Amino acid sequence: MTAAMRAPILPVYRVGLAAWALLVVLQLAWHAWLVPPQTLPVWLVLAITLVPLLLPLLAIRDVRRALLWVGILSLFYFSHGVAEAWSSAGERWLAIAEIALTVLLIAALGAGVKRRKPAAPTRD
Repeated sequence: MTAAMRAPILPVYRVGLAAWALLVVLQLAWHAWLVPPQTLPVWLVLAITLVPLLLPLLAIRDVRRALLWVGILSLFYFSHGVAEAWSSAGERWLAIAEIALTVLLIAALGAGVKRRKPAAPTRD
């Protein structure tokens, strides 16, 4: 077992995992129930929106790595949320929720980064 697998999950990563899960639920509710697509089959829209969010589950043994993957992918969902909030008044509240969850996810990932202490100044 590696150190990453044995290490306890930081509380900030738990927030990131919760944001990730809520983003999955939001996509499912948005595209399958609340505002189903008019021109494409529901299964296709769900495949496009959910499959990328489920791919980081392949790295779930290392929570940091899984959150990194989903953080990178969430940039797409952030852009989608901004576009929807800008263009569709009926879906604006869903888009704002999508934006908030992606920002929370990325913030949790950034807050969990271990920063190096600055090197002590040397005397010449």
